[in-house]
Amino acid sequence: MKPKIFAASLARVLRRTLLAFTHSLTLTLTLMPLASITAQAKELRVMVHSSFSLPKPLLAQFEADAGVKLVVIKAGDAGEMLNKLILTRAQPIADVVFGLDNALSGKALAANVLDSYTGQAAQRATVASMAGPALPVLVLPVDYGFVTINYDRAWFAEQHLALPKTLQDLAQPAYRNLLAVQNPATSSPGFAFMLATVAGLGEEPAFDWWARMRGNGVKVTKGWSEAYYTEFTRNGGTRPLVVSYASSPAAEVFYGKEKITEPPTGSLTPKGGVFRQVEGVALVKGGAQRVAAHKFMEFMRSAAVQQALQTDMWMFPVEPGTPRAEVMRHAVEPAAFDNLAPQVIAEKGSGWVSRWTRVVLK
Repeated sequence: MKPKIFAASLARVLRRTLLAFTHSLTLTLTLMPLASITAQAKELRVMVHSSFSLPKPLLAQFEADAGVKLVVIKAGDAGEMLNKLILTRAQPIADVVFGLDNALSGKALAANVLDSYTGQAAQRATVASMAGPALPVLVLPVDYGFVTINYDRAWFAEQHLALPKTLQDLAQPAYRNLLAVQNPATSSPGFAFMLATVAGLGEEPAFDWWARMRGNGVKVTKGWSEAYYTEFTRNGGTRPLVVSYASSPAAEVFYGKEKITEPPTGSLTPKGGVFRQVEGVALVKGGAQRVAAHKFMEFMRSAAVQQALQTDMWMFPVEPGTPRAEVMRHAVEPAAFDNLAPQVIAEKGSGWVSRWTRVVLK
């Protein structure tokens, strides 16, 4: 075929192909609902800590109702998550954040990484049944729990050793090398437990106690998983006492390989050893998709989520009237706890962590 004839023929073929493609695209756009096109283009970026978990059908229903695609960004421990928010505040990588608690929210406010929220859930009761400082106004409470000391029932029974009643007991020779705690510099339950000792005992007595615990063989781990699943005797370790949650005994029943009616672990609630943790959801300053972000915040306070989080994240629901999951009867809420106001934690928390590091590790 001559070059000129070939070129003309090729041009005709390309024109026909382009016309056919245009017709097909027009037909597709005509048949596709506008909402579907919009939904495909929208993404709601939700930053969460590593323990965030909700049933997939529940998240899928939110996507359908809100017309968005959820992009869940798991950012590690809650403290690590906050650091990522601070480091990216000039160009936010999330629109909404879940998992900031009363130990970290003060620092988030000081860093100016959160935005105001005035939706319907903000007008309802939050944690009305509990006294004491909770969350700043920018953070909408979603759930709460208690950091406590858990113990291995079988170990104490076999050793014929009485359970410690106070933190001071734990510093006695009879309890040497029995407790595992998390480093407050790298772990949110570790940070919460350190704060509880300061709140319950007073700053100076608290660090005196930590110094005695160092001498009495306290084991320090980087995070909760290592403490609970490696050091705790319940899971093959050598420590029958571990800093964990009041809901952990319920989780032991729920996930037990054998069907059991009573938990193999229990919780201790000594003065200076209980921290009430309240987690919330908040708008990220400078984030996009504000309408969808507001919907997500309302979603986290919905009846379905408040019910599901009990056995997915092992926290208590804040929405009044939410039925308790049956297994949560094994999660006994402490009658008293030792908390500090978020602004006090924001002002002094870093200094206390540095002091704890010098006293316990160096």
